[in-house]
Amino acid sequence: MNVPLLDLKAQYRQIRGEVMAAIEAVCDEQGFILGPRVIELEQALARYVGTSHAVAVASGSDALLLALMALGVGPGDEVITVPFTFFATVGSITRLGAKPVFVDIRPETFNMDPSQIEKSLTAHTKAIIPVHLFGQCAEMEAIREMAKRRRVRVIEDACQAIGASRNGVQAGALGDLGCFSFFPSKNLGGFGDGGLVTTNDSRLSDTVAILRVHGSRVRYMHELVGMNSRLDALQAAILRVKLKYLDQWTEGRRRNAVQYERLFKDAKLLERLILPRTDAGNHHVYNQFTIRAQKRDELRAYLKDKGIGTEVYYPVPLHLQSCYQELGYRKGAFPVSERAAEEVLSLPIYAELPDDQLTYVVDTIAAFYNHH
Repeated sequence: MNVPLLDLKAQYRQIRGEVMAAIEAVCDEQGFILGPRVIELEQALARYVGTSHAVAVASGSDALLLALMALGVGPGDEVITVPFTFFATVGSITRLGAKPVFVDIRPETFNMDPSQIEKSLTAHTKAIIPVHLFGQCAEMEAIREMAKRRRVRVIEDACQAIGASRNGVQAGALGDLGCFSFFPSKNLGGFGDGGLVTTNDSRLSDTVAILRVHGSRVRYMHELVGMNSRLDALQAAILRVKLKYLDQWTEGRRRNAVQYERLFKDAKLLERLILPRTDAGNHHVYNQFTIRAQKRDELRAYLKDKGIGTEVYYPVPLHLQSCYQELGYRKGAFPVSERAAEEVLSLPIYAELPDDQLTYVVDTIAAFYNHH
């Protein structure tokens, strides 16, 4: 049996007619950059997230970069974040000449440990970027309280967490700014790159909107030094179609997560594996179903041989990447992140995953441990 980590074709088959009609409409209009289609998507996503404003940009990486730019982050500033995340979280900080300051994660959720923040705050701290990793929100109450006390801004990296919420508030509405990605593998994915910045602050929204078009509000008149980060109308039209199905797809992922939990328990694998844990008050959207596994690399090779797709997010924490050696961190600096990098394994979780394939994944993992 072949079980891919993600099967986008299965999703596409369900909505092909609507998507192709939306694409053809944009082609007939011949308006491809920003415009009414993008405005319509921004308005719909602001309503969905629960913020006053949403600004569509070219990628999730750009969303992070533009959020930092809107806050005026630059050389001499420090931004606190985690080393166990996708590179863009930290790359956006260093691209602006600022210094990333790492704090470790919680072992249960892989999200920022708020108890580690206080000792890392300095007079140079300009922002904190908690990451809502794998589809559930970080502990935003504690993070916000600390940030408010020290007059530091909070940018949510919600690139993996659209539709997630904490105590009834959606990801992207929990900080000063929220950043989303529409990379095709995300729960709401386009047919290429795309991103979004959300906020309740009209001044910050206006600044991001200006920065995404070379710092210009009026054509050829530049108030700020910005960049080219505009969302294509084609992507906006596709995402507008897919947004209608997002909650349905999320519930499919959540059902599969429950099924995994039941099957792993029945197979008596909980001594070999640690399953994802959802924090109290969190609504988890399972962008990834990430387990901790003994003999992780051997297990992954075995699953590959049996036709099962997996991925390791992420094999090397950012503080140990060669490009960040100048920060002075050494192995052992963030033990929870380092151990996670050695143990995590993401399994197929997409909404269209057939029950027999999900069962095959669990049975194959059980077979591996029975022989090891």
